[in-house]
Amino acid sequence: MFFKLSKEKESISALILIFIIFIACIWSDNFMPNSALSFPLIVSALACSIITQWAIPRLQALRLRQIIRKEGPQKHQIKAGTPTMGGLFIVPLALMIGIAININSNILKELLAISCLSIAFMFIGGVDDWSSLKSRKNKGLSVKGKLFLQLIVGLTFLIWASLEGCITSNILLVNTIKIDIGILIWPLALFVLLAESNATNLTDGLDGLASGCGSLVFAGLGLEQIFRESNGSTAIASFCMAIAGGWLGFLIHNKNPAKIFMGDTGSLAMGAALSGIALISNSLWVLLLMGGIFVAEAISVLTQVWVFKLTKQFFGKGHRIFLMAPIHHHFELKGKNEGEIVRSFWLVTMGLIILGILLRPNP
Repeated sequence: MFFKLSKEKESISALILIFIIFIACIWSDNFMPNSALSFPLIVSALACSIITQWAIPRLQALRLRQIIRKEGPQKHQIKAGTPTMGGLFIVPLALMIGIAININSNILKELLAISCLSIAFMFIGGVDDWSSLKSRKNKGLSVKGKLFLQLIVGLTFLIWASLEGCITSNILLVNTIKIDIGILIWPLALFVLLAESNATNLTDGLDGLASGCGSLVFAGLGLEQIFRESNGSTAIASFCMAIAGGWLGFLIHNKNPAKIFMGDTGSLAMGAALSGIALISNSLWVLLLMGGIFVAEAISVLTQVWVFKLTKQFFGKGHRIFLMAPIHHHFELKGKNEGEIVRSFWLVTMGLIILGILLRPNP
């Protein structure tokens, strides 16, 4: 009985999240000039929900089932066997819808470049997932191997962006404040690509966490572009909403208890799309604010590792700041319910999106 009530609560929470994003799009379409966010959101959400439903038994039949780390929270062992690599279906479909809606846009080549970047990171995640499933140990590519592949793809994208003049060294901050960092934009851009993709990957550890936070941040970036009203911003906004809709459609099946996981296939592509959009639209500052949860997850892991290494070097015994990293596992081991953690992270992300809109650039 408790499980049934808990399951209904998670469904209601997911529906509320979808409703909030939908209402935000309706408001924008009615009160903001040139806004057309509802259509891509609805079309992508419906299409991706349907394809995810279709994919679940196919992934089961192919035995693409999640392997749970023994080092992780023990109650996660019940998730073993859940179909994974759902990103293989969501990422291409959401991107295609975003491209199709903007087929006549004057920034179509930029949207295609972001899509190629996301697909490439999806394949890196796919190789990682497949290696993990093949070894049956939840250990796919080595950290160095994964970073090397990401580095190659990231550099390719940035070389193209440099040749096309798609990325400016003037970083927009609050209101009319901007800072020109010159040639340093390129190492910064590469860092953002690597950091954001791996941060979203780390966030994908609880049912509905990455898909919910990701859909919110994509929607937030889309709304910020509508407020900005600059050249190409409406196209980027509708492109963002198509991706947001894709992850909302996936969330229907990924909420607790998840029927499917996105895998590294989905989470790496999600981060690549976010960073690609931020770089092309000069929204690095906005992404930093809105994606604060992703930042916190990554920092919690880095802090945990470095503090352990330093204390072991100086005191002979390693100490940990968190019970387990990323930080969502810390809250789990503190006794918090998984659904409660996910909903709290969603709420924090909503607050950060509002903050990002309030402190948005006004070029």
